[in-house]
Amino acid sequence: MAAATVAAALLAVTATACGPSDDNADAKPSPAPTATAGDGGLGLPTALPTSLDDLEKWADALKDGGWKNWDKDTWLRDAADFVNPIIKDLWDADRLRDAGRTPDDEQRPDLAQAHEGTTDPEPAAIRAQRLPTPYHQASPATGKLLFDMPDGQAVCSATVVSDPANPGRSNLVWTAGHCVHAGARGGWYRNIVFVPSFNDAGLAGAALRTAGEERLAPYGTWWATKAGTSQQWIDGGGESSATGSAYPYDFAVLKVTNPDTGRSLEETVGASVPVWFDAPDSAGIDAMDVLGYPAAAPFNGFGYQQYHCSGDPVRLALDVDAPTMHWLGCTMTAGSSGGGWFARGPGGRPALLSNTSIGPQSGPRWLAGPRLGSEAEKVFDAVRG
Repeated sequence: MAAATVAAALLAVTATACGPSDDNADAKPSPAPTATAGDGGLGLPTALPTSLDDLEKWADALKDGGWKNWDKDTWLRDAADFVNPIIKDLWDADRLRDAGRTPDDEQRPDLAQAHEGTTDPEPAAIRAQRLPTPYHQASPATGKLLFDMPDGQAVCSATVVSDPANPGRSNLVWTAGHCVHAGARGGWYRNIVFVPSFNDAGLAGAALRTAGEERLAPYGTWWATKAGTSQQWIDGGGESSATGSAYPYDFAVLKVTNPDTGRSLEETVGASVPVWFDAPDSAGIDAMDVLGYPAAAPFNGFGYQQYHCSGDPVRLALDVDAPTMHWLGCTMTAGSSGGGWFARGPGGRPALLSNTSIGPQSGPRWLAGPRLGSEAEKVFDAVRG
């Protein structure tokens, strides 16, 4: 199928409803990620709250900004250590606008590492195109991920994915591992939230600077309550991944909640996308559409608008012992990390089969994402369970 044809179909993503609110492959992962005792340098009491008194102590510490304290010696990093306490009103309109750093400054592998024979010629660059607005109609399952790193607020992209155990009521989000976990150099990031259809109207300039939360987050702010990524990313991701061995496993799954609504994420946005595990490598895929909120130059630095690239993918092999990655010419930059890669899956329905992981060392011209095999499926099952 031609890229242009599949792009038109994929932008609609599988909406089951639309319209904002009234105003508008493989190491075994650790057990299902759950919060554990310890504060990971949060400046909080040393055990998770088990009583009203404990809860009040946590609330006081959070109000005093304890979440801003980063002690790398106690930074929670294991799969079972994820904790992301909800801080009401933390992500107000100003914070939603100001978050602009990206966690993937080091996600720039040297293509000299690529293995001949399983790596195809570099794909021709495809210029990223602005997604039509409103985003909730063009691609209702996509959105922006925001979180805190030791050196400030940061942004990525993410996708609402279907939960087979809760059809029509999924609370699951797919993104990149490096958007939630620092890899070998650190641990889990904090205050991780998903904002579906962020800046739904694609506002810019004065209209953006004065926009309230209802314009920036028309479907609300969804806090991660559970998270999982691959053990390969935890052990070898980030700066230490000089050989590229962790990039083919750079994916993550979140379970999210919004305390202000009694509905699921999927019911709220009206869409989700099934994950296509064990899809063919790029040689067996005719066309893909990649979506995200690019922030780094030549974009505006904050990832306010959503873009996409459509084209025929090829194969990139950075580690002979790991699965090949999907590789597509695209001029999106950091900030688009974690954004979904879509193709027609079984039955002809659009499906997610990768997420943006890496780009070139110089000049935006391509993106690459992991193949989602058995390791990705184990992480998915652990988080949704």
